[in-house]
Amino acid sequence: MKNEKVRMLVALAMLAALAYVVMVLIRIPVVSFLKYEPKDVIITIAGFIYGPLASFLISLTVSLVEMLTVSETGPIGAVMNLISTCAFACTAAVIYKKIHRLKGAVIGLVAGVLVMIAAMMLWNYFLTPIYMGYPREAVAAMLPTVFLPFNALKGGLNAAITMLLYKPVVITLRRAHLAPATAAEAHSGEKKTGTTVGVIVVSAAVLITCVIFVLILSGVIKG
Repeated sequence: MKNEKVRMLVALAMLAALAYVVMVLIRIPVVSFLKYEPKDVIITIAGFIYGPLASFLISLTVSLVEMLTVSETGPIGAVMNLISTCAFACTAAVIYKKIHRLKGAVIGLVAGVLVMIAAMMLWNYFLTPIYMGYPREAVAAMLPTVFLPFNALKGGLNAAITMLLYKPVVITLRRAHLAPATAAEAHSGEKKTGTTVGVIVVSAAVLITCVIFVLILSGVIKG
């Protein structure tokens, strides 16, 4: 039991470090001051393997370290990062923990996207005027035109990449004896024929669509 806890802590530390490195290296400007960082993918995978508490702890750790190192948004940015990541990753992990199959992963990720969008629309309304120094009415006008599409794209990207990377990551951790055996077999109740291919195709389609929209919003592709 003690060895299992040690292995879990090592794995969580590795995933937290990886989430931070990914955040530092991959920061893609999308619209206005908003940037896409794929750290939520790593944090969600951690939640799928070890539960929603793992997602929360890694989210909190990465948000604090980001605030103290590379962030330019200070405490407000750290709070917004924590809310956004937890809304997506913890929601997905809670549902996946209860429905530990492919169906649960899909439902969890979709629910995570919706909860994240709702949470960020609410907290952007309250906190963004403080951060940007804009009147609240100006920020309210940006909700449907800036924050809604950004968070929808962010959620779509996170969900698609998570579905593509979850199994390879958990298998790697299992081979290193850092993940419980059941985590790599979470989809064993599903028919493998067609299911894996279907997941890859749908996830890839969502990913490509979101990337195209990101390029449009960032001005790389012009209509």
